[in-house]
Amino acid sequence: MPRDFKRLEEADLQPMALGAALLGTGGGGNPYIGMLRTRELLRGGATIEIMPLEALPDDAWVGEVGGIGAPVVGVEKVEEGGECYRAMKAVEETAGVKMSAVISAEIGGANSMEPVIVAGLSGLPVVDGDGMGRAFPEVQMTTFFIYGAKPAPAAIADDKGNVVVFKEMVDMFWLERFARDVSVGMGAGAGFAVAPMRGDFIRKTAVPGTVSQAISIGRTVLNARAKHQNVVERIVEETGAKLFFTGKITDIERNLVGGFARGKAKISGVGDWAGSEAEIAIQNENLVLWVDGVPVIMVPDLIMNLELETGEPITTEMLRYGQRVAVIGLPVHDLMKTPRALEIVGPAAFGYPDLTFKPL
Repeated sequence: MPRDFKRLEEADLQPMALGAALLGTGGGGNPYIGMLRTRELLRGGATIEIMPLEALPDDAWVGEVGGIGAPVVGVEKVEEGGECYRAMKAVEETAGVKMSAVISAEIGGANSMEPVIVAGLSGLPVVDGDGMGRAFPEVQMTTFFIYGAKPAPAAIADDKGNVVVFKEMVDMFWLERFARDVSVGMGAGAGFAVAPMRGDFIRKTAVPGTVSQAISIGRTVLNARAKHQNVVERIVEETGAKLFFTGKITDIERNLVGGFARGKAKISGVGDWAGSEAEIAIQNENLVLWVDGVPVIMVPDLIMNLELETGEPITTEMLRYGQRVAVIGLPVHDLMKTPRALEIVGPAAFGYPDLTFKPL
């Protein structure tokens, strides 16, 4: 193992899952099952290495993998485990290349674990970075596609052994459309792999260091709990986030529409926000936070719900009436704030044309 590679240890998994759940902005699915699957791979003798972004050779082929579907489905429909690996193998066969490394489509939620699982199954290293720096609900919403990655060949695989290859695609929007339709037919949850990308392209377009960031955030949470510190305050200090609201969930609406979990959460303020009301719009992830009718955080910046007492990140499918939450906001990486990126991941892209993105 090269000296600048980090070997992923079992002790890293819980912190990584916690940090990824927080960076998931409510989406990306719960990383707990992926964490357990990764743990079993390590206990079975697999070696998983985290590779620094700058260590990628120019001509190395990198495979981006991740789950596709509605995270709420993952609560009841548990993955078989090899979906993303089978999708990536189908892309390799179609493109006629061999991957040298894997990278996450999104560091947020369960998709943080998908490339780690593929690495354990394939022996390839995981690049320390991803295509979002958070989680987004649609295929085209990665820095890779925003800045010019090819939309094909791509592949999608389910838990039963079915693999569908998208050999030719006009653009990334058509890939999202067809892949979403196929994922619905596969039970609204499947493994996805996109076209191979060169190392020099990944180095320029990936959000850097996000695997390490997730582990660091998770360790901050666990250390704060062990020392009986205010976990939310420690998270804010560690990440540079800001606390925007504290309150109790008074209403939660979720509907599965077109392969997405769409809805909203209403929160009645407590503490410094007593007497105020907040609302969060959801499409798999948290999209917009309004406080007393005023939008205060919006995509692509990160909106995260934490349990008020423990600092546990709460994914949108796990939000429940009566939960006491702290809502924090974190600026997204600069790669997601360019005019080109905002066309794809700004408020208008999610159905809010009247909102003008104001970065944190």
